[in-house]
Amino acid sequence: MGGENEMREHSVLGQVALGYSPMVDRRRDVVATRLTVFPERSDALAGAADAAALVAALETVWPRPQTRADGQPMRPLDPVAGETRAPGAAKPVALNIAGEGLLQAMLASGPPGQFLIEVPAFMAGDPAQAEALAALHRAGSVLLIKGRPLKPLTPEVLACFSHSLVDAGEDRRTDAGGGAAAGVRRVTTVQMGVRTAAAAEQAFQRGAVAVLGWSFDDVVVKNDVRSAVPADVTVVMDLIRGVDREEPASRLEAMLKREPTIAFRLLRYLNSPAFGLSVEVNSFGHAVMLLGHQRLKRWLALLLASSSNDPGARVTMFAAVRRGLFMEELARPHGDSEMSGEMFICGVFSLLDRLLRQPVAHLLEGVPVPERVRLALLGEGGPYQPYLQLVQAVEQEAVFDIREASERLMLGPLEVNAALLTALKNARQVD
Repeated sequence: MGGENEMREHSVLGQVALGYSPMVDRRRDVVATRLTVFPERSDALAGAADAAALVAALETVWPRPQTRADGQPMRPLDPVAGETRAPGAAKPVALNIAGEGLLQAMLASGPPGQFLIEVPAFMAGDPAQAEALAALHRAGSVLLIKGRPLKPLTPEVLACFSHSLVDAGEDRRTDAGGGAAAGVRRVTTVQMGVRTAAAAEQAFQRGAVAVLGWSFDDVVVKNDVRSAVPADVTVVMDLIRGVDREEPASRLEAMLKREPTIAFRLLRYLNSPAFGLSVEVNSFGHAVMLLGHQRLKRWLALLLASSSNDPGARVTMFAAVRRGLFMEELARPHGDSEMSGEMFICGVFSLLDRLLRQPVAHLLEGVPVPERVRLALLGEGGPYQPYLQLVQAVEQEAVFDIREASERLMLGPLEVNAALLTALKNARQVD
């Protein structure tokens, strides 16, 4: 894995703070990533060159769509309109640009089709923006209006928007099929600010086509000894314990044979481009021989975090994978492979209690983790807890918390953003 050094070449990443969250449809599938861009200074990044630099940085993660046979760019994909992606195609990204000058520059430059662009309601209602919005619409761009307009939009402007982004506190709809908000009644609604599975369900019942936010519950049910752990999860936990004890490959492989689907998924991970092996891994024993027990353990952690078959757990699994990869990239500049591996496991396991619906203290009795990881997961301090807090701030798109957590770790915006985008790029390769 790698790519952070490449990201550091994009100096624009040192002038912004980035946050991200998932866009989730009614099937509980993550259909797009929302990336929020906060310019570090309000008077910076307002020109065409700045918009182009930001696009160039983001295209390392979300590549430009392929062209058609006639040389014209392919029409952008609307992720919540029931459109099907081509096999292997990247899910799009919704850009929430918090700086007005940078957003205007982005709109004027005609962003590539893999970017869905959020336009604040006050800007959508500005007559000076009408032609730019119309030009983007004619070019096929997917535009999202954010917030409630102070007065109804003209039909011409309204026609430019595919969806309305409405915060839970601003949602005035009273019927499941009603309009999204004043002035945008003929576009569908994507509800922002979703923080729990219950809130997501309520949004869908009111007619939202998608939600923005991490819809996993913060409250974990108390351990119930009567609730059985799924067989595939048990196998992975047994494997982690076996790898921790450095048991022979033959014994570990015998455990794996109890659940063939687990073996298939593990080999798919190990042979993914994200792992970067030069030879194909064809058996678990081969994996142990190539990787050694400690490197294999981190991928078993990833497998454990993605073992749930519950559709409601997809968002949590999406987050767990990215947390692990993000924390690993934050550790990479230290040049300590042990630290990188432990930070990866810390990030992945930080949502294990939500995935398995059991308290983390109980889970750690059955899954061996290093002491520094255990302290962070239990909220008891240690060197990894500040990194986990930074990751959580980025997930919440909370710019002041991002800056505070970064400063606590003496990390600059370029370091944090390069690590984040590298992690998001690598996550696409294992999804």
